[in-house]
Amino acid sequence: MTTQEQSNSLQAAIWNGSVPLDIRLSPAECRVYDQADSYLIQYPRLSYLPFLLPRLHAFFAFFLIDPSVAPHEGWFSVEGVPLKWHYPLGLLYDLFSGAAPAQADRSDDANHSPSRPQPSTLPWRLTLHFTDWPGDQLVQPDAEGKVLHDAFINSVKEADFLRNGTAKGIMSLSKDDSTQLWTAVQEHKRSAFDPIAQKLLYAQGAPLRHIPLKLYLPSSPSAAEPLSGHLRVIQSLVTPYLHATGEPQTLGTALHGLVPALFPSRKTPIHAKPVLHGAVVPMSSPVEALLTQAAYLDGWLHLGLVMMA
Repeated sequence: MTTQEQSNSLQAAIWNGSVPLDIRLSPAECRVYDQADSYLIQYPRLSYLPFLLPRLHAFFAFFLIDPSVAPHEGWFSVEGVPLKWHYPLGLLYDLFSGAAPAQADRSDDANHSPSRPQPSTLPWRLTLHFTDWPGDQLVQPDAEGKVLHDAFINSVKEADFLRNGTAKGIMSLSKDDSTQLWTAVQEHKRSAFDPIAQKLLYAQGAPLRHIPLKLYLPSSPSAAEPLSGHLRVIQSLVTPYLHATGEPQTLGTALHGLVPALFPSRKTPIHAKPVLHGAVVPMSSPVEALLTQAAYLDGWLHLGLVMMA
């Protein structure tokens, strides 16, 4: 398999990645004693849970104590923790499901295909609520979807600025291109998404300045954030090449620079594993290659850090 074929295969696998969901209405909001039926769906990892709310509201309307609640008032939780609706589903699953990430099995063939994840956490059970919005933890979307749209576009703008030193790429998109981008995200339509994403990646026709990278580290609750989902989000400037040597920046060198206590080695995970799209990422991976091959739809590398036993 050629390098380009491997690249195409990886991108297709990421785009087609999904998580089976078992969505249940909160018992406190259900007028049926033995609860409503579950809503089962295989949902794209790259997509966002709020896109499901209209169909979930229609499915559970008969069971709601208050059927007058609007679809956009819905929110999701896992074991009492509200899920941030602006995080992609795949990131939420990697952070909160407790599933072991897939890892390359070196005893396999030369392609080192990822080992099959354990199915014990599947389908992932989510609780759906339409009342008691956790306003201290989540910003509430509006009925027209403008808040969700703006959150996504602002994230795209920030990634664009980091890559190119300016947000002109996203700001200069035509109205048709902007509409096509958002519609492609809503409908999970790769044929419409890819042309716009390619325009944004190297918008200025120059080498990338920085890599849009966020690290998500589960942590204990604090006095400042007692119910935040117990996540520490780490973000700093990461260059594609090392200043000292000019060599490509690897994930290992980037992690060592950002969180040296967790990654004292640049080559071997010791205290934590970097997880992207449900799989452990090799420390030797160049960060620019990761960005071009495996970024989320908003242009970011959202990397979960899973502590090792």
